[in-house]
Amino acid sequence: MHDWENLSHVRWECKYHVVIIPKYRRKVFCGQLKKEIGAILRELCRQKGVELVEGHCMSDHIHMCLSIPPKYSVSHTIGFLKGKSVVRIHRNCCTSGG
Repeated sequence: MHDWENLSHVRWECKYHVVIIPKYRRKVFCGQLKKEIGAILRELCRQKGVELVEGHCMSDHIHMCLSIPPKYSVSHTIGFLKGKSVVRIHRNCCTSGG
């Protein structure tokens, strides 16, 4: 019936549709980066305890359906995902390209 999840004092089902768009909607998610971004976001979600229900990477944006526990705010979770993913992408591009 419901796929509620449990924490110590709460039952919850919180799913959010999130779209990440780069500045000026530049087409930066292409080629090798498009393949790597999924693995990076899945790993970061696993670290935070967030379930990545569904995700699609287009050339100029990323759609994600996230199940975020109520102990984390949505803005804090998205800030964590965006900040850490950019660091990992930059680290991968600079080490493999140079």
